Amino acid sequence: MMGRTSASIFGLLGLAVLTPTQAFAQDSDDSASNSGVIIVTAQRRAEAQVDVPISITNLSSDALRTASVEQLADIGKVTPALRFDFAGGFFQPTIRGIGTAVATSGGGGNVGIYVDGFYSPNPLAADFDLISVESIQVLKGPQGTLFGRNTTGGAILVSTREPSMLENSFQGRVSYGRYNEFKAEQFSNFVISDRVALSVESQYRRGDGWQHDISNNNKRVGDYENWSVRLGLKAELSDNVEVLLRYKHGNVDDPSPLLTSSYYSDEFGLGAPFGGVPGTFTTAKNKIASGSQPEFFRSNSDVLQGTIKADLGFADLTSYSQYRNEKVDSSLELDYSGMDIFQLGLPNNNETWSQEFLLTSKAGTPLQWTAGLFYFQNTDQYITLIDTTPGSRIRLGGSSTTVKSYAAFIDATYEVTPRLFVTGGLRYSKDSVDDAYFNTRFLAPTTITLPDGSTCNSTDGRIYIKDCDPSAVDYAKGGRVTPRVVIRYKPTDQTSIYASYTKGYKAAIIDVGGSCQNAPYECTRVKPETINAFEVGAKYETYGLSLEAAAFYYDYKDLQVSIYEAGTARIVNAAKSEIYGLEGSARFKPAEGLELSAGASWVHARYKDFNNAPIYTACSDFGTEFFLANCAPNGVTFLVTGQDLNNVTMQRTPEFTGFLAARYATEVGGGELALSGNLSYSSSFHFGPSGIQFKQGGYETLSLRAQWTAPSENWYLAAYGNNVTNSRYLTQVQYSNFGIGSNWSKPVTYGVEIGLNY
Repeated sequence: MMGRTSASIFGLLGLAVLTPTQAFAQDSDDSASNSGVIIVTAQRRAEAQVDVPISITNLSSDALRTASVEQLADIGKVTPALRFDFAGGFFQPTIRGIGTAVATSGGGGNVGIYVDGFYSPNPLAADFDLISVESIQVLKGPQGTLFGRNTTGGAILVSTREPSMLENSFQGRVSYGRYNEFKAEQFSNFVISDRVALSVESQYRRGDGWQHDISNNNKRVGDYENWSVRLGLKAELSDNVEVLLRYKHGNVDDPSPLLTSSYYSDEFGLGAPFGGVPGTFTTAKNKIASGSQPEFFRSNSDVLQGTIKADLGFADLTSYSQYRNEKVDSSLELDYSGMDIFQLGLPNNNETWSQEFLLTSKAGTPLQWTAGLFYFQNTDQYITLIDTTPGSRIRLGGSSTTVKSYAAFIDATYEVTPRLFVTGGLRYSKDSVDDAYFNTRFLAPTTITLPDGSTCNSTDGRIYIKDCDPSAVDYAKGGRVTPRVVIRYKPTDQTSIYASYTKGYKAAIIDVGGSCQNAPYECTRVKPETINAFEVGAKYETYGLSLEAAAFYYDYKDLQVSIYEAGTARIVNAAKSEIYGLEGSARFKPAEGLELSAGASWVHARYKDFNNAPIYTACSDFGTEFFLANCAPNGVTFLVTGQDLNNVTMQRTPEFTGFLAARYATEVGGGELALSGNLSYSSSFHFGPSGIQFKQGGYETLSLRAQWTAPSENWYLAAYGNNVTNSRYLTQVQYSNFGIGSNWSKPVTYGVEIGLNY
């Protein structure tokens, strides 16, 4: 690894752009005008990025190709202070230290993911292949006013291509690479009339995987096959009203997030695998030991969306209506021993309804504003099973939560003088939890005796929290106000300086997957997370040069932390955290055809006064007598012990991250030859929930691409390489009472690609 050398390079980069990142983009037709001004929608209306007082990383389609971004998680390579982690199949982004490892019914994330204006809440379906993407905007810091609850870390806005009435067209690409990886995708546009157009887009991806199962000598244990189809119909009903209807169906069959080896570390002097039975487990980066029951992850999703846009004369009205149905089935090993001790089956059914009305002012007036109403309902049902042998499953239990949220918001910017602007925003949200329940073990009829002597009865295997602990349901309800205040000054037309205060929150949780199910059957009151964020920043943008810098401070309270134990996920609150840091980015075109981009971020994130923080401790540390009395009867290898911590690093938060990117294009053979590369770096961090366990050292990755485009621009041929330095680093550490497992990064991959454009 490059280690200290990389850190030094990026440290100098941070000084070069005034303070170590914030915004990065490349000029292209889909993100910039001919003047080089980059347009974003971070404030729910189209504005020049230099005039938006929010830290934004804006990735155009060209920038995504340069960095070989194929899936949403790949944007971490070009977005400093952003990490994408998994917990099993759960997709969990973190921005500036604010993320979540919570994987439980009703949990939710800290970073909102929006596709074409629609909220995608399910962490089991949040990472997806990027096709027909025009741009991605990463908004850093709480976005509680314009985007609502559960955006304490920020929001990721994905914009895709719409049907067009201009002309029939087709774009597609096919690639083949290492590990027999084959990809194909296409976008077709059909003009039905001068007011109606239809689009059809599809994607298919398969491969053999790169891991080897030593249990059965299966070298294709990671074999995967994913595909999706999306239809779009756009109609202009009049000169002032247009409707866009979309339907997407997707299938994923990819076990890779669940393929784990035994975790090995010498931290705390243990010097041995954290789990595993001698002779059966493996700690190798390219190998796993699954036993007779294989791991798998399969999902089936259907998404229906309708967007209506109307010009009302004084303002523009947009309606977003959505229905999502996502079904997941998975099987994962919890002991990581290579033996058939505890294999957890975890099907999940997720259903989402959402409706939003957005009213936006017309451009050109001193007062620019956005107002809206939002309704959201999500039901997620988890079923827990014991997977004994392939095809044989025993029902263990499960849980389900229906969450509802109502909100009204307004955000306005007033031009006090041609150089001075003031922004104020306010959102009121009302949350509730309905029909939260857990399934009794083996679905047996059960009577539960509560601490006050009363009882809760189950006849269908369901124990409803509103009957057993009604105050927990009341506790999860409540209204929240999240304000925003900004002062912005423009010394010149190309420059902005701003100072902002924003507030965000992550809703309270009913711990239905953990404490609710254990005697005395009183749910832990999991408080809402709250954050007060302060930021000062500066932006400069002209054709061929863009510079941005920001400094931020977060007062972050009542963090929701998951403790994974024997098939359950118990939630607790960390008392308080403090986060501050610096970011900067630069984009420069020093010569015709050459573009350089860079960004870096320094984040100081610490738990403060984290009392009774969860620590995973090997039973063997307590001695043989303790092990035989307390661990062996329950079949566990680790105990979760509490420890009072102060001023320790937060979970999954590297102190330094950054990237360097370059693209050079020149004429060759009458066409265009473009050479591009992206180098990204992350310093060390910890995966453990308390921030002091399961360390990953610093690492870097390098992506390279060479593409020749024919003179007609109707086709191109490319060669690519990802992780060409073959950096091997942990992408997950999975922990429970039964053992500790580790997932590793994919080795170097390479391949060729051909694209068509007609």
